[in-house]
Amino acid sequence: MSTVHEFGPYRLDAGAGMLFRGSEPVALGRRAVTLLLLLVERAGTPVSKDALMEAAWPGLAIEESNLTVQIAALRRTFAEVDGGASWIETLPRRGYRYIGPLITTKAEAVLSAPPPPTVSDKPSLAVLPLTNLSGDPAQDYFSDGITGDIIAELSRFKSLFVVARHSSFAYRGTTIDIKRVGRELGVRYIAEGGVRRLGNRVRVTVQLLDATNGYHLWTERYERELDDIFALQDEIVRAIVAAVPGRLEDAGREIARGKPTSSITAYDLVLLGNERWRQLTVKDMTEARAYFRSAVALDPQYARAHVNIAWTIVCDQFLEAPAAPTLDLALREMEIALGIDDGDAWSHGVFAQLLFLRHEDDKAEVHFNRALALNPNDADVAAVFANILVYWGRWREALVWIGAAKRLNPFPPNLYHWYHALALYSGHEYEQAIKALSEARALDRWSHGLLAACHAQMGQHDEARAEAEIFISERCRELTASGQAAPASTLALARVRAERYRDPADREHFLDGLRKAGLTG
Repeated sequence: MSTVHEFGPYRLDAGAGMLFRGSEPVALGRRAVTLLLLLVERAGTPVSKDALMEAAWPGLAIEESNLTVQIAALRRTFAEVDGGASWIETLPRRGYRYIGPLITTKAEAVLSAPPPPTVSDKPSLAVLPLTNLSGDPAQDYFSDGITGDIIAELSRFKSLFVVARHSSFAYRGTTIDIKRVGRELGVRYIAEGGVRRLGNRVRVTVQLLDATNGYHLWTERYERELDDIFALQDEIVRAIVAAVPGRLEDAGREIARGKPTSSITAYDLVLLGNERWRQLTVKDMTEARAYFRSAVALDPQYARAHVNIAWTIVCDQFLEAPAAPTLDLALREMEIALGIDDGDAWSHGVFAQLLFLRHEDDKAEVHFNRALALNPNDADVAAVFANILVYWGRWREALVWIGAAKRLNPFPPNLYHWYHALALYSGHEYEQAIKALSEARALDRWSHGLLAACHAQMGQHDEARAEAEIFISERCRELTASGQAAPASTLALARVRAERYRDPADREHFLDGLRKAGLTG
């Protein structure tokens, strides 16, 4: 059981170390949540600065300005509710006091699996892949790229629940039954249409439908010069938001994004690179990086191209590419990108993963929270954050974030199931972890390894040995294909993943399951 404090529209789960607004997690760092928990537990009573700093930074000598920054983050969060900015009172030279709404405290069962997708209480929307109407399959990347950009822009509206690109694209090339799609994705509204690229012009048709009854709410056709593609995307986003009942005020808000690049060729190269890296192989990362570098050569101020160079290097590290560029190169690209545009959620998500690889964990969490605050609908950032939280020893929080990711992405990539299962394994929920992996469409070598560890921990030795043999075989084949020699001991095949755990006890638990499954070394 976990203690949960409820106040206003918020729920503070002490066990998970998470703040929720309704059912949605709030992007707050661990220290901010720790401070809030202490203030809430002593509601109405002054809490000294020393007590707060000792709770959030135990045993560390820190500047008082660190406390001020975290309190400001809490106030910004609560400022989204009328009067919320005043819920935490400053007591000059003494400390702080919670004076917000009445708090109810109760015990709840600890979450061990995310709830199934449900229709959000926000207006919910999916954008299906815009059909390539050019007649040339080689132009699919262009229509897919425009779709992805529209989804990304819509997802920045905090008042909307927007389904992730991966789930929307599950319907690509299929005959669409709007009502069925709405039920499967858990959304009320669906946008669809087509793209035709003709020389230096582009024509886009978009319609918005109510998935509960199939009725058309809005249809529009746009035709523009290619150089106006970003203005066109912004216009479509505003029109879709305005057509969703009750969102007219949001649509009038200025979309805070400058023109990403003045070069349509550079934009085209980034779209081509995106198609390559999504294949998630070392060879495709190299090809994608070449596209992004060509885009930077055309426009050195194109932030997304710089970010994506860094992203391919981060992916190479996770894929264990034998000749991957250094993380220092990725860091330089990220510094350039954030210097150009510090308000892009994707950039902060990539930077957070880079910082994790550099073992700069506190900074990594700051940038994860920044990414999730800028784009609360980004399922991939939520899922990766869940994975990193496991390596930080915070598996309960990881389960919350993977649950959020799966709601945003009802047809998730196989990696989500791995992230979910790894968190459950850390919580000794072995049967649930096996169930999570069973949802994957295909199992990779690491999934077989985790299954081996789960079965072994449950005493199912035959199943454990069978999965371990597959893991060993596929890992050795992977190393040989990349020109590396297989290690002398089979347990060494898993050490590259084990080393990601920051707590030696978590690392040993991961390896212990594999030892019990028959790996040696």
